[in-house]
Amino acid sequence: MQRRELQRRGVVAGVIAAVGVIAVLAGLVVLVLAPRIAAGQDAAAPAPRWAPPPAAPPVAAAGAPGAGIATRVDAAWAASMAAATGIPKRAVLAYAGAALAKAESMPACRLSWTTLAAIGEVESSNGQHGGSSIGADGTVTPPIFGVALNGDGVALIPDSDGGKIDGDAASDRAVGPMQLIPQTWRNWHGDGNGDGVEDPQNIDDAVMATTNYLCRASTALDTEKGWRAAISAYNSTDAYLRSVARAGVAYNAEAAKAAG
Repeated sequence: MQRRELQRRGVVAGVIAAVGVIAVLAGLVVLVLAPRIAAGQDAAAPAPRWAPPPAAPPVAAAGAPGAGIATRVDAAWAASMAAATGIPKRAVLAYAGAALAKAESMPACRLSWTTLAAIGEVESSNGQHGGSSIGADGTVTPPIFGVALNGDGVALIPDSDGGKIDGDAASDRAVGPMQLIPQTWRNWHGDGNGDGVEDPQNIDDAVMATTNYLCRASTALDTEKGWRAAISAYNSTDAYLRSVARAGVAYNAEAAKAAG
């Protein structure tokens, strides 16, 4: 679990036994995602130490944004990034919108949309794992839940929410497309889509909470030191950091090709 609120479970292909953590989504399907590799990238090459920001920031929508973070992003740009990276367009809007919003409210953070996308890829295949999909309002269906964190081969995190967030009154579970534990959600929650409801199963809300967390854990995420500190706060295992770095670098490469 997030290190500062009890260590969270790892979700890294090929290293589940090594880190002693199992990640499971809705229907108790084990989540073991292959590392994200861009076309032309050498899968056997050592993993990068971090993922720098992409060459170009997200393209903001013309005019004043609406209620949600997704309205901050140019729809045509989001469609081109989705086509280039394979990330659902609705997820691109959430990642880019959160990055634009945080750049405005907390300029020192300098968190990139591709880093958020890399975390989303490792956590839940950007809201798609196990047959889930993201609706127009950003809600993931079916909802995504991790295994009960009851100490049986996973971290021991007693129930902290009475099952209100994760549906389990005995143990905590990670929830939503960004796999936030209830304590983390309560501390960093947000209404990313502006509908008046805060829901960790909504990608706008979940990504905004993740952004809040990362930017309080560290600043200057456009530097290796700042980036590694933030990702390590989210999940402290080296394997997780490598997977996020590899995914972020791959998304940067694909985004650069799409931008021409």
